[in-house]
Order: sequence, then C-alpha cells, then structure tokens
Amino acid sequence: MDSSMFCWQCEQTVGGKGCTKVGVCSKDPDIAKMQDVLIYLLKGWGFYATKVLEKGDKISQEYGEFFTECTFSTLTNVNFHAERFVDYIKKANKIKKELMEKAGSIENAPKGADFFSPETRGEILNLPWVKNLGVMDDEDLDMDLRSLRELLIYGIKGMSAYHHHAYALGKYDEEVTNFMYKAFATTLDPDANMEKYFDLNMGLGKMNLQCMALLDAANTGAFGDPEPTEMLITKKKGPFIVISGHDLRDLGDLLEQTKGKGVNIYTHGEMLPCNAYPELKKHPHLIGNYGGAWQDQQTQFDGLPGAILMTSNCLMKPRDSYKDRIFTSSIVGFPDIQHIETVNGKKDFTPIINKALELGGFTEDEEERRIPMGFGRKALLSNADKIVGAVKEGQLKHFFLIGGCDGARPGRNYFTEFAEKTPKDTVILTLACGKYRFNKLDLGTVAGFPRILDCGQCNDAYTAIQVALALAEAFDCDVNKLPLSYIVSWYEQKAVAVLLTMLYLGLQDIYLGPSLPAFVSPNVLQTLVEKFNIKPVSTPDEDLKVILG
Repeated sequence: MDSSMFCWQCEQTVGGKGCTKVGVCSKDPDIAKMQDVLIYLLKGWGFYATKVLEKGDKISQEYGEFFTECTFSTLTNVNFHAERFVDYIKKANKIKKELMEKAGSIENAPKGADFFSPETRGEILNLPWVKNLGVMDDEDLDMDLRSLRELLIYGIKGMSAYHHHAYALGKYDEEVTNFMYKAFATTLDPDANMEKYFDLNMGLGKMNLQCMALLDAANTGAFGDPEPTEMLITKKKGPFIVISGHDLRDLGDLLEQTKGKGVNIYTHGEMLPCNAYPELKKHPHLIGNYGGAWQDQQTQFDGLPGAILMTSNCLMKPRDSYKDRIFTSSIVGFPDIQHIETVNGKKDFTPIINKALELGGFTEDEEERRIPMGFGRKALLSNADKIVGAVKEGQLKHFFLIGGCDGARPGRNYFTEFAEKTPKDTVILTLACGKYRFNKLDLGTVAGFPRILDCGQCNDAYTAIQVALALAEAFDCDVNKLPLSYIVSWYEQKAVAVLLTMLYLGLQDIYLGPSLPAFVSPNVLQTLVEKFNIKPVSTPDEDLKVILG
C-alpha cells in the first residue's frame, strides 16, 4: 500500500472502501499503525497461547483479561491515545515472551508468530514494512481469504467488548479467551483455507452467543432484571453528569459515589437501558436519559453545563467547547482528556463530581416527557402467553427487530421511515443505539403493548434471540417460520459479532444496511446470500412489501 494507513473495519469508511489518510472516526495514521502492530502481536500471542493450551496448561485469567482489553482497545471509537498503545505493546511483548518460553521449541512456526515490537513511539511508527502487519500488507493474499480473515478479526473485536464488560462485573469465561487465541493464531496460518475461516466465523457466532449470555448474567446478577419503565428524556434543574458508553459497573459506582451530593446522573447513547435495572434506578438521582446516539455527541455536548463520562466505545473527537469537562475511564482514551484511573480495582470519580458541581448544570426544568423502555428478556417472556394469544387472535400480525449500531452516514433515515411505515398491528423490538432513529416516535399500542419495545443494549441481542426461540417453541415451528423479520443496521465490530451469532443460529432473511461491509468480498457476500438469504436494504416501502407479502 502507498497510503499511510488502511482501515475498513467500520461502516462509514471513506467511499465505502477504506480510510487511507485519516479515519472518519478521527483515528490518525499513528494510532492506526499502533493498532496494527498491537493486533499483529496478539496474533503471535494467540499462536503460542494455543500451543500452551495444547500441552494441557492454562493461561491465567489476568492474561486473558489483558488480551481482551488489548483487542477491545482497537475497536472503532474507543482509544485514540498513543501512549496507552505504547503501554499495551510493551506488556504484550512481555507476556508473549513468557508464553513462547512456556510453549517450548516449536518447529515450523508461521511467519510473524515470533514478531516483537519496538517499545518507543518513534520506533514503533518507523517499523519497516512487515508482511501481513496491516490489513493489506499481504498483497498476494486471495481477496476472499482476506475477507473472511478480517470478518473473523472484527467479530473477535466485537466479542472482546462484551467479555470486557462481563468480567468488569466478575464474570469471566476462559473458553472465550481460548477461542480468541485460536482465531488469532489461525490468521497467521498460511494453509488456512476458505472452509477453515468460514467454520471459525460460525464458531465465533456460537462463542459470542455464550459471551452475550455471560454478560446478561453479569448485568442482571449485579443489578436485577430490567423492568418496563417510563423514562424521563427531558432536563432537570441542577448539576449533572452525563454517562455514555456501555459499562454498567461504572454507572453503578458513579451512582454510589454521587449519593447525597446534589448531582443528577443522565444516561446517554447505549447507557439508556440502564434506567430499567432495579438496582440502578433505585437511585433517585439517576434522572433519565439525555440526548441521542453516539454520533450526535459533538453537537449535544457542545458547551454543555455539566460533566461527561465516556466508559467504552462511542467516543468522538471532543470539541474545545467541552474538552475541559469530558472524562474517560477504563478502555477509553484521548489525548489531553482527563482519565479516571483504576486503582486496586476501584475508580475515584471525585474529579468529575467536582467538575459537575463547579459547572452548575441546567438552570431550569424542561416540560417533562417520558418514553417506555426496559423490555428485557424476563419482562417479555413473562408475557409470552399474552403475546402468543394476540398473534393467534389476529391482533398482532408481525414482529420487526429493528436495531443495531447507528452512525452518521446519510441513508440511515431508512430505519426511521421503516419504523414509521410498519402497520399498526405490528410490534417493533429494538436494541442498541439504532433505536434512536425512532424511539421517541409515538406509534401507539397493540394488544396492550407499546408498539416499540426497547430490549436494551447491542449485547441484548441475546434477549431478542431468546424471545424468538421461545416464540418458535410456543408456536411449534422453526424460528424462520415466525412472523418475525430482522432489519439490522451496522456500524462497528460488535454488530459484526452479533450478525455472526444470528448466522450461526441459522436465522434467515436478515435485511442489512444502510451499506454492506467493505471487507466482505463479492464472493463471500454471494455465499452469505445463498446460505442465509442476507438482503441489502432497499427502500422501506419495497422491503415491507416483500416482508408482508
């Protein structure tokens, strides 16, 4: 490649082909190079970890968590801080060396397995060309193999986010990290063929289902099962903190540390579903939700008279108007932004609390408005008889799962228009930040249910899947025979992991948009179309006509 970087892992990549000068996400070539180096290191780590496991030894949970964190750090809109990547690379070098020694002498190790990175920023950025280091740095690789390889890597990145949130709440699964080691090791194997990569992608779908179940158990075990809730979406007078991202542990700790301090807490973006967890919403200063999806943050945070905490992916380059009041924690990083460190497993949110008090907050109450949310797995399944009865009686004709990762590229109004045009005797299940395209619309009710049922975060695709399987059992039919259609928006790598889970389960007729992944080659796309009947979205009218016959 002649360009200074190449990245095509998100939906908004330049021209639908790849970012080559600077990322649409604001990732610069230096960060892109460091992320490539880190992933290349992890591939070799995966190879030697797999050899250690084959000997019957175990890899420590500490190492598994760090591998997960490194992988998660390269997901879109997570970490833009060069020195943090230098630290990751240094530690990854050290652990990889230990694993090589533990694995012992290995004949015919693949090229790249024994790669070690320099450990200063300048040396890392001046690394000479290394074959297979970046996405396109193996120019003679078959494009379809490259496509399936990158599909696997991006799915692993997505799953690493779910695993990270799970073990933050005390739920760790070594099967997840062992699979990640194996998958990354395979990307160095010169003999890995299409069949092997396809099987690994399906294996990732299966493992991600297990990982989402783990995260579901972590979230509900810590904070109870989400329950239907009328959530405030307007402002209240007083100092406040807006918390964005996905990390329920951070929100729980922040709520405890702000008790009695006169600071209101608003969720933002994918944190919205937290307002339905009993052990979180019991705090009266968890006021409700502020703003919309992640891609609107620069406008919504512009000059905001409160403090902001970013807890996971979804960070955009902060504007100067709020750079002094935005904080990062955990995996998230950006130069010159205050970071809340984890010390002995705990975080002290005092700096962000003090900033909120200093800023003073909103000066008056807005006219109150609330929307329904909190339709998690338990809430929906407890109403399964009522739902089945409504279908059998003809009150409820069809279910639409409209959800996924949102983004800013034009064309995403498709999901708003689709929701608006769904018939009044249908229900919309929604999850992830894609919900912001229509979750404030008043579409009324059907059979006693709100027509929009918010199931939660992107990982709560697990909820939607469990509901679909329960309905299939209730109707004694294959899940693909249900009056249920999947309208999936994608932006980043967690959506890739969820899509692979849906494919692993054999779900058919998934409408995917607003554009197809650049990293999926024409031949791979054709295979997915033939095997799973994946459909690119067209127009709401045309797609509804096909779905409803």
